Amino acid sequence: MINKIISKYKATLDNFKGGELKCHCLTKPVIVEIKGQSAHNHACGCSKCWKPDGALFSQVAVISKDNLKVTNNESKLTVIDDSATIKRFACKRCGVHMYGRIDNTEHPFFGLDFIHTELSTQKSWSAPTFAAFVSSIIETGTKPEDMDAIRQQLTSQGLAPYDCLSPVLMDVIATHIASH
Repeated sequence: MINKIISKYKATLDNFKGGELKCHCLTKPVIVEIKGQSAHNHACGCSKCWKPDGALFSQVAVISKDNLKVTNNESKLTVIDDSATIKRFACKRCGVHMYGRIDNTEHPFFGLDFIHTELSTQKSWSAPTFAAFVSSIIETGTKPEDMDAIRQQLTSQGLAPYDCLSPVLMDVIATHIASH
């Protein structure tokens, strides 16, 4: 199940111009245009993230919110949980999360949108470099006794497993908090 998500995007092109993300609706899909390359791509096990059918992890990256534009069927989007830090915009019909946005200007990740690059047919997005919130897959039904094997598989694919964000992103959060 991990391979279903992680292996999809191996190559990263520095000069990648971006692409489109599409929901799973067969007619009138929501289409989101992304300009430029994504960053901090990772496998995410959190229980809030949308995941493809049968997958333990989603693939999540960030881009500047200025580089995201909904180009088709924006009226089909709804925010899943208005009280969440990350407002996840999902298609009302198929349920796919198209992007997440933080509207709190004091948050260290304000200005970034979270995207699921596995919703794109383009193959040159930034490659995943770590796995976040790995233990959270227990909340969605994974047996605790399977976790060692899952962490070993993630590690064998070059994805350091964390139960938070990567050290670089945790440093960004701590630096932001220290400066305010």
